[in-house]
Amino acid sequence: MLKESRIYVAGHRGLVGSAIRASLTEQGFENLLLRTRDELDLLDTNAVENFFEQEKPEYVFLAAAKVGGIHANNTYPAQFIRDNLIIQTNVIDAAYHSNVKRLIFLGSSCIYPKACPQPIKEEYLLTGPLEPTNEPYAIAKIAGIEMCWSYNRQYGTKYIAAMPTNLYGPGDNYDLNTSHVLPALIRKVVEAKARGDRELVVWGSGKPLREFLYNADMADACVFLMNLDHDAYGNLMREDVPPLINVGSGAEISIADLASLVCRVLGFEGRLVFDSSKPDGTMRKLMDSSHINTLGWLPTTSLEEGIILAYEAAREAGSFA
Repeated sequence: MLKESRIYVAGHRGLVGSAIRASLTEQGFENLLLRTRDELDLLDTNAVENFFEQEKPEYVFLAAAKVGGIHANNTYPAQFIRDNLIIQTNVIDAAYHSNVKRLIFLGSSCIYPKACPQPIKEEYLLTGPLEPTNEPYAIAKIAGIEMCWSYNRQYGTKYIAAMPTNLYGPGDNYDLNTSHVLPALIRKVVEAKARGDRELVVWGSGKPLREFLYNADMADACVFLMNLDHDAYGNLMREDVPPLINVGSGAEISIADLASLVCRVLGFEGRLVFDSSKPDGTMRKLMDSSHINTLGWLPTTSLEEGIILAYEAAREAGSFA
Protein backbone atom coordinates (compact mmCIF):
# COMPACT_ATOMS: atom_id res chain seq x y z
CA MET A 1 0.00 0.00 0.00
CA LEU A 2 1.13 3.54 -0.74
CA LYS A 3 0.56 6.24 1.85
CA GLU A 4 -2.06 7.82 -0.45
CA SER A 5 -3.80 4.52 -1.33
CA ARG A 6 -7.58 4.47 -0.91
CA ILE A 7 -8.14 2.09 2.01
CA TYR A 8 -11.56 0.99 3.25
CA VAL A 9 -11.81 -0.32 6.81
CA ALA A 10 -15.21 -2.00 7.16
CA GLY A 11 -16.19 -1.96 10.83
CA HIS A 12 -13.73 0.80 11.78
CA ARG A 13 -15.42 1.40 15.15
CA GLY A 14 -15.33 -2.24 16.26
CA LEU A 15 -12.73 -4.05 18.33
CA VAL A 16 -10.47 -4.97 15.40
CA GLY A 17 -11.47 -2.28 12.93
CA SER A 18 -10.75 0.57 15.34
CA ALA A 19 -7.29 -0.86 16.00
CA ILE A 20 -6.65 -1.27 12.25
CA ARG A 21 -7.66 2.35 11.72
CA ALA A 22 -5.29 3.48 14.48
CA SER A 23 -2.44 1.35 13.11
CA LEU A 24 -2.88 2.73 9.59
CA THR A 25 -3.02 6.30 10.88
CA GLU A 26 0.12 5.82 12.98
CA GLN A 27 1.94 4.47 9.93
CA GLY A 28 1.05 7.49 7.84
CA PHE A 29 -1.73 6.16 5.61
CA GLU A 30 -3.80 9.26 5.00
CA ASN A 31 -6.60 8.25 2.65
CA LEU A 32 -8.85 6.09 4.80
CA LEU A 33 -12.42 5.47 3.71
CA LEU A 34 -14.54 5.20 6.85
CA ARG A 35 -18.30 4.88 7.22
CA THR A 36 -20.41 4.37 10.33
CA ARG A 37 -23.34 1.95 10.27
CA ASP A 38 -25.72 4.89 9.88
CA GLU A 39 -23.72 6.14 6.90
CA LEU A 40 -23.38 2.74 5.22
CA ASP A 41 -25.50 -0.26 6.16
CA LEU A 42 -23.47 -3.28 5.08
CA LEU A 43 -26.66 -5.37 5.12
CA ASP A 44 -27.95 -3.22 2.25
CA THR A 45 -26.59 -4.69 -1.00
CA ASN A 46 -27.38 -1.66 -3.15
CA ALA A 47 -25.81 0.74 -0.66
CA VAL A 48 -22.61 -1.32 -0.53
CA GLU A 49 -22.42 -1.54 -4.33
CA ASN A 50 -22.93 2.21 -4.65
CA PHE A 51 -20.25 2.95 -2.06
CA PHE A 52 -17.63 0.83 -3.85
CA GLU A 53 -18.58 2.24 -7.25
CA GLN A 54 -18.30 5.82 -6.03
CA GLU A 55 -15.29 5.59 -3.69
CA LYS A 56 -13.30 2.89 -5.54
CA PRO A 57 -11.19 1.61 -2.62
CA GLU A 58 -7.92 -0.08 -3.57
CA TYR A 59 -7.50 -2.07 -0.37
CA VAL A 60 -10.17 -3.45 1.97
CA PHE A 61 -9.98 -4.68 5.56
CA LEU A 62 -13.25 -6.55 6.17
CA ALA A 63 -13.50 -6.33 9.97
CA ALA A 64 -17.26 -5.71 10.15
CA ALA A 65 -19.25 -8.55 11.71
CA LYS A 66 -21.87 -9.47 14.27
CA VAL A 67 -19.91 -10.93 17.19
CA GLY A 68 -20.49 -12.10 20.75
CA GLY A 69 -19.74 -14.70 23.39
CA ILE A 70 -21.36 -18.03 24.21
CA HIS A 71 -24.54 -16.47 25.63
CA ALA A 72 -25.05 -14.21 22.62
CA ASN A 73 -24.39 -17.01 20.14
CA ASN A 74 -26.86 -19.29 21.91
CA THR A 75 -29.51 -16.58 22.14
CA TYR A 76 -29.30 -15.11 18.63
CA PRO A 77 -28.13 -17.91 16.29
CA ALA A 78 -30.30 -16.73 13.37
CA GLN A 79 -28.92 -13.19 13.48
CA PHE A 80 -25.35 -14.45 13.76
CA ILE A 81 -25.49 -16.57 10.62
CA ARG A 82 -27.76 -14.26 8.61
CA ASP A 83 -26.05 -10.93 9.29
CA ASN A 84 -22.53 -12.23 8.83
CA LEU A 85 -23.34 -14.01 5.58
CA ILE A 86 -24.97 -10.88 4.16
CA ILE A 87 -22.22 -8.47 5.28
CA GLN A 88 -19.32 -10.48 3.91
CA THR A 89 -21.14 -11.39 0.68
CA ASN A 90 -21.98 -7.76 -0.02
CA VAL A 91 -18.45 -6.48 0.64
CA ILE A 92 -16.51 -9.27 -1.10
CA ASP A 93 -18.69 -9.17 -4.21
CA ALA A 94 -18.60 -5.37 -4.42
CA ALA A 95 -14.82 -5.47 -3.99
CA TYR A 96 -14.55 -7.77 -7.00
CA HIS A 97 -16.78 -5.60 -9.19
CA SER A 98 -14.82 -2.45 -8.32
CA ASN A 99 -11.40 -4.09 -8.91
CA VAL A 100 -10.06 -3.89 -5.35
CA LYS A 101 -6.37 -4.83 -5.38
CA ARG A 102 -6.27 -6.73 -2.08
CA LEU A 103 -8.80 -7.67 0.59
CA ILE A 104 -8.30 -9.18 4.04
CA PHE A 105 -11.31 -10.97 5.51
CA LEU A 106 -11.29 -11.27 9.31
CA GLY A 107 -12.56 -14.55 10.69
CA SER A 108 -12.33 -16.37 14.01
CA SER A 109 -10.64 -19.40 15.53
CA CYS A 110 -14.09 -20.93 16.06
CA ILE A 111 -14.06 -21.97 12.37
CA TYR A 112 -11.98 -24.99 13.36
CA PRO A 113 -13.43 -28.31 14.58
CA LYS A 114 -14.22 -28.64 18.27
CA ALA A 115 -11.88 -31.60 18.74
CA CYS A 116 -8.96 -30.21 16.71
CA PRO A 117 -5.42 -31.43 17.37
CA GLN A 118 -3.49 -28.72 19.19
CA PRO A 119 -2.06 -26.31 18.23
CA ILE A 120 -4.56 -25.70 15.43
CA LYS A 121 -3.08 -25.57 11.94
CA GLU A 122 -4.77 -23.91 8.96
CA GLU A 123 -5.19 -27.27 7.23
CA TYR A 124 -7.50 -28.51 10.01
CA LEU A 125 -10.37 -26.46 8.55
CA LEU A 126 -13.43 -28.64 7.79
CA THR A 127 -11.89 -31.81 9.24
CA GLY A 128 -14.50 -32.38 11.98
CA PRO A 129 -17.66 -31.14 13.75
CA LEU A 130 -17.78 -27.57 15.05
CA GLU A 131 -18.41 -26.36 18.61
CA PRO A 132 -22.25 -26.28 18.87
CA THR A 133 -22.39 -23.08 20.94
CA ASN A 134 -21.10 -20.93 18.08
CA GLU A 135 -21.75 -23.08 15.02
CA PRO A 136 -23.93 -20.55 13.12
CA TYR A 137 -21.27 -17.86 13.44
CA ALA A 138 -18.50 -20.29 12.52
CA ILE A 139 -20.33 -21.51 9.43
CA ALA A 140 -20.79 -17.93 8.25
CA LYS A 141 -17.07 -17.26 8.68
CA ILE A 142 -16.17 -20.50 6.87
CA ALA A 143 -18.40 -19.34 4.01
CA GLY A 144 -16.42 -16.08 3.91
CA ILE A 145 -13.14 -17.99 3.61
CA GLU A 146 -14.57 -20.16 0.85
CA MET A 147 -15.90 -17.06 -0.90
CA CYS A 148 -12.44 -15.43 -0.90
CA TRP A 149 -10.92 -18.66 -2.23
CA SER A 150 -13.59 -19.08 -4.90
CA TYR A 151 -13.27 -15.50 -6.14
CA ASN A 152 -9.48 -15.88 -6.29
CA ARG A 153 -9.77 -19.04 -8.39
CA GLN A 154 -12.51 -17.86 -10.73
CA TYR A 155 -11.79 -14.15 -11.06
CA GLY A 156 -8.10 -13.83 -10.17
CA THR A 157 -8.76 -11.64 -7.13
CA LYS A 158 -6.25 -11.36 -4.30
CA TYR A 159 -8.29 -11.95 -1.16
CA ILE A 160 -6.96 -13.61 1.98
CA ALA A 161 -8.56 -14.59 5.28
CA ALA A 162 -6.85 -13.88 8.61
CA MET A 163 -8.06 -16.00 11.52
CA PRO A 164 -7.43 -14.34 14.90
CA THR A 165 -7.49 -16.09 18.22
CA ASN A 166 -9.59 -14.59 21.05
CA LEU A 167 -9.20 -10.81 20.85
CA TYR A 168 -9.56 -8.11 23.51
CA GLY A 169 -8.56 -4.50 24.06
CA PRO A 170 -9.83 -0.92 23.73
CA GLY A 171 -13.24 -0.77 22.07
CA ASP A 172 -14.32 -4.16 23.41
CA ASN A 173 -17.89 -5.06 24.35
CA TYR A 174 -18.50 -5.11 28.13
CA ASP A 175 -22.19 -6.04 28.06
CA LEU A 176 -22.41 -9.15 30.25
CA ASN A 177 -25.15 -10.59 28.04
CA THR A 178 -23.17 -10.45 24.80
CA SER A 179 -19.47 -10.07 25.66
CA HIS A 180 -16.61 -12.55 25.41
CA VAL A 181 -14.94 -14.04 28.45
CA LEU A 182 -12.11 -11.55 29.09
CA PRO A 183 -14.13 -8.30 28.95
CA ALA A 184 -16.85 -10.03 30.95
CA LEU A 185 -14.34 -10.95 33.65
CA ILE A 186 -12.93 -7.41 33.70
CA ARG A 187 -16.40 -5.93 34.19
CA LYS A 188 -17.37 -8.51 36.83
CA VAL A 189 -14.21 -7.82 38.80
CA VAL A 190 -14.65 -4.04 38.58
CA GLU A 191 -18.25 -4.27 39.81
CA ALA A 192 -17.50 -6.84 42.52
CA LYS A 193 -14.70 -4.65 43.83
CA ALA A 194 -16.95 -1.56 43.82
CA ARG A 195 -19.64 -3.41 45.79
CA GLY A 196 -17.14 -4.84 48.26
CA ASP A 197 -18.09 -8.44 47.36
CA ARG A 198 -16.15 -11.25 48.96
CA GLU A 199 -16.53 -13.66 46.05
CA LEU A 200 -16.78 -13.62 42.27
CA VAL A 201 -18.83 -16.10 40.23
CA VAL A 202 -17.22 -17.26 36.98
CA TRP A 203 -19.13 -19.14 34.29
CA GLY A 204 -18.09 -22.76 33.71
CA SER A 205 -15.60 -25.04 35.40
CA GLY A 206 -12.58 -22.78 34.87
CA LYS A 207 -10.75 -25.64 33.11
CA PRO A 208 -10.92 -24.60 29.43
CA LEU A 209 -7.71 -23.19 27.99
CA ARG A 210 -7.81 -20.05 25.89
CA GLU A 211 -5.34 -17.97 23.89
CA PHE A 212 -5.68 -14.18 23.82
CA LEU A 213 -4.33 -11.50 21.51
CA TYR A 214 -4.42 -7.75 22.11
CA ASN A 215 -6.38 -6.00 19.36
CA ALA A 216 -3.56 -3.60 18.44
CA ASP A 217 -1.32 -6.61 17.79
CA MET A 218 -4.00 -8.09 15.53
CA ALA A 219 -4.30 -4.80 13.69
CA ASP A 220 -0.55 -4.66 13.14
CA ALA A 221 -0.69 -8.23 11.80
CA CYS A 222 -3.40 -7.24 9.32
CA VAL A 223 -1.46 -4.21 8.04
CA PHE A 224 1.67 -6.39 7.89
CA LEU A 225 -0.14 -8.96 5.74
CA MET A 226 -1.64 -6.33 3.45
CA ASN A 227 1.83 -4.85 2.91
CA LEU A 228 3.57 -8.12 2.05
CA ASP A 229 5.55 -8.00 -1.17
CA HIS A 230 4.07 -9.48 -4.33
CA ASP A 231 5.64 -12.92 -3.96
CA ALA A 232 4.95 -13.40 -0.24
CA TYR A 233 1.35 -12.25 -0.59
CA GLY A 234 0.86 -14.39 -3.69
CA ASN A 235 2.11 -17.46 -1.82
CA LEU A 236 -0.91 -17.16 0.49
CA MET A 237 -3.21 -17.82 -2.47
CA ARG A 238 -3.02 -21.31 -3.92
CA GLU A 239 -5.40 -23.38 -5.99
CA ASP A 240 -5.30 -26.38 -3.63
CA VAL A 241 -5.81 -24.73 -0.20
CA PRO A 242 -7.87 -21.82 1.14
CA PRO A 243 -6.09 -18.41 1.43
CA LEU A 244 -6.08 -18.76 5.19
CA ILE A 245 -3.57 -17.65 7.82
CA ASN A 246 -3.76 -17.91 11.62
CA VAL A 247 -2.91 -14.97 13.89
CA GLY A 248 -2.38 -15.71 17.58
CA SER A 249 -0.15 -15.01 20.56
CA GLY A 250 1.13 -18.57 20.93
CA ALA A 251 0.34 -18.62 24.68
CA GLU A 252 -2.65 -20.16 26.45
CA ILE A 253 -4.14 -19.82 29.91
CA SER A 254 -6.96 -21.57 31.76
CA ILE A 255 -10.12 -19.60 32.48
CA ALA A 256 -9.45 -20.11 36.20
CA ASP A 257 -5.94 -18.65 35.89
CA LEU A 258 -7.27 -15.86 33.68
CA ALA A 259 -9.84 -14.93 36.32
CA SER A 260 -7.12 -14.95 38.98
CA LEU A 261 -4.91 -12.74 36.80
CA VAL A 262 -7.70 -10.20 36.22
CA CYS A 263 -8.41 -10.14 39.96
CA ARG A 264 -4.75 -9.56 40.77
CA VAL A 265 -4.24 -6.88 38.13
CA LEU A 266 -7.38 -4.98 39.15
CA GLY A 267 -6.91 -5.46 42.88
CA PHE A 268 -9.85 -7.74 43.80
CA GLU A 269 -9.06 -10.03 46.73
CA GLY A 270 -12.28 -12.04 46.96
CA ARG A 271 -12.76 -15.76 46.40
CA LEU A 272 -13.45 -17.22 42.94
CA VAL A 273 -16.51 -19.47 42.57
CA PHE A 274 -16.99 -21.49 39.38
CA ASP A 275 -20.54 -22.15 38.17
CA SER A 276 -20.26 -25.53 36.43
CA SER A 277 -23.92 -25.40 35.39
CA LYS A 278 -22.86 -22.88 32.72
CA PRO A 279 -21.27 -24.10 29.46
CA ASP A 280 -17.50 -24.30 29.03
CA GLY A 281 -17.46 -24.25 25.24
CA THR A 282 -14.42 -25.81 23.55
CA MET A 283 -11.94 -27.09 26.13
CA ARG A 284 -8.83 -25.96 24.27
CA LYS A 285 -8.19 -23.63 21.34
CA LEU A 286 -4.54 -22.82 20.68
CA MET A 287 -3.69 -21.49 17.23
CA ASP A 288 -0.59 -22.52 15.29
CA SER A 289 0.62 -19.12 14.07
CA SER A 290 3.95 -20.35 12.75
CA HIS A 291 3.07 -19.34 9.18
CA ILE A 292 2.70 -15.62 9.90
CA ASN A 293 5.61 -15.79 12.37
CA THR A 294 7.94 -17.11 9.64
CA LEU A 295 6.84 -14.20 7.44
CA GLY A 296 8.17 -11.83 10.10
CA TRP A 297 5.27 -10.88 12.39
CA LEU A 298 5.20 -11.43 16.17
CA PRO A 299 2.89 -9.96 18.86
CA THR A 300 4.37 -7.44 21.29
CA THR A 301 1.78 -7.02 24.08
CA SER A 302 1.76 -9.36 27.09
CA LEU A 303 -1.58 -10.52 28.50
CA GLU A 304 -1.07 -8.66 31.80
CA GLU A 305 -0.13 -5.44 30.00
CA GLY A 306 -3.06 -5.83 27.64
CA ILE A 307 -5.55 -6.31 30.48
CA ILE A 308 -4.34 -3.09 32.10
CA LEU A 309 -4.62 -1.17 28.82
CA ALA A 310 -8.06 -2.62 28.10
CA TYR A 311 -9.32 -1.76 31.59
CA GLU A 312 -8.01 1.81 31.42
CA ALA A 313 -9.60 2.36 28.00
CA ALA A 314 -12.93 0.93 29.17
CA ARG A 315 -12.91 3.07 32.31
CA GLU A 316 -12.25 6.21 30.26
CA ALA A 317 -15.04 5.24 27.87
CA GLY A 318 -17.49 4.79 30.75
CA SER A 319 -18.04 1.10 30.02
CA PHE A 320 -18.57 0.30 33.71
CA ALA A 321 -21.04 3.08 34.49
